[in-house]
Amino acid sequence: MSTQPLRIGLFGFGVVGQGLYHVLTQTDGLQAEVVRICVKDTAKQRPIASDVITYNGDEILLDPSINVVVELINDSDFAFDIVCRAMRQGKAVVSANKKLIATRLPELLALQHETGVPFLYEASTGGSIPIIRNLEEYYDTDHLHRIEGIVNGTTNYILSSLQASTSSSYQDALSQAQALGFAESDPTSDTEGFDAAYKTTILATHGFGVVAHPSDVVRRGISAIRGFDVDVAQRHWSSIKLVSRIVRSGNSVSLVTLPAFVSRKSHLAHVSGANNAIALTTDFADVQCLFGKGAGSRPTASAVLSDLSLIRDKYRYAYRRLRRSSGLTLDQRVTVSVYVRASDEQLEALPFLSVQTDHRGVEGRYIIGSMRLDELQQSTAYADRDAFVALYLED
Repeated sequence: MSTQPLRIGLFGFGVVGQGLYHVLTQTDGLQAEVVRICVKDTAKQRPIASDVITYNGDEILLDPSINVVVELINDSDFAFDIVCRAMRQGKAVVSANKKLIATRLPELLALQHETGVPFLYEASTGGSIPIIRNLEEYYDTDHLHRIEGIVNGTTNYILSSLQASTSSSYQDALSQAQALGFAESDPTSDTEGFDAAYKTTILATHGFGVVAHPSDVVRRGISAIRGFDVDVAQRHWSSIKLVSRIVRSGNSVSLVTLPAFVSRKSHLAHVSGANNAIALTTDFADVQCLFGKGAGSRPTASAVLSDLSLIRDKYRYAYRRLRRSSGLTLDQRVTVSVYVRASDEQLEALPFLSVQTDHRGVEGRYIIGSMRLDELQQSTAYADRDAFVALYLED
């Protein structure tokens, strides 16, 4: 264990940055101090002494007394530059930027190998849920079959609101989420599934040793949902959730971020509000579910704080599954059960292998059946922003 105090240079002082700053003043057992904070907006007033603030990143990156950089900004390209420069200066790095990690992982892996410097990012996936470290350490010797979860708090809040009051519209639920600060003024990254897809690729790396790009994920968001779909789900004793799902079959894995009808027998069906949950199916431990706050100042800051504690102990991700070269490949040619509400023409064109329900009514038509995932992705219904496509998960 290192007894050297952590002298932290912080990039970004938004919700999570402020949470981390305040949490550090209240924690015991960690000798750490934020000595410099780099921000962009020179006009913004901040609840902190002005002599700590800088607008020049070099004052952190080139300061030899700063041994840890914490990157908490939204711009993934700028964040990549910060991370590269910090690690090449020998500074350990903690990040919460899921887009950065998901889109630049091969380069970040090479950088870790080149520098030998720790780069940790627990806060990037699942908020306060310690999923990455659990996959790295606890489940490393178990045989994982499936990871599935709710990893985006904004969409879960919206869907929970719709299911609590079926008279509400998607737009009503989104506006409420924005008013409460759960959704951004431009919610696209959350509501169209991009954020969850980033996290899906991170889970795939640590859980299965697969390096994938977010474009490899079969992804669709929740913006097409109607009260009609919520009613159908309730009649099928299910809740609708945006689910990230990684399933191993033989020597391949499929990656999905899609709305899903989740049976109320599942723990995931009962995850409400902005909470997250991730369920792991393994050979030895069977099914285990981790639940926690998926976003927010202090919950996310707690994950950053935990990474800082590990950096004090010189911890690095081992990427053991990746290093074992398991030979797993991506394959979306798997059969899935789906619910599709679309036009008659779009439904007739879908290559269902079997049909469980074909409902035709005044309010709409839908089919529940099975088909290949890649063929669903190529269909006109999947491409139509007004059609609603969801997995139909009965287990």
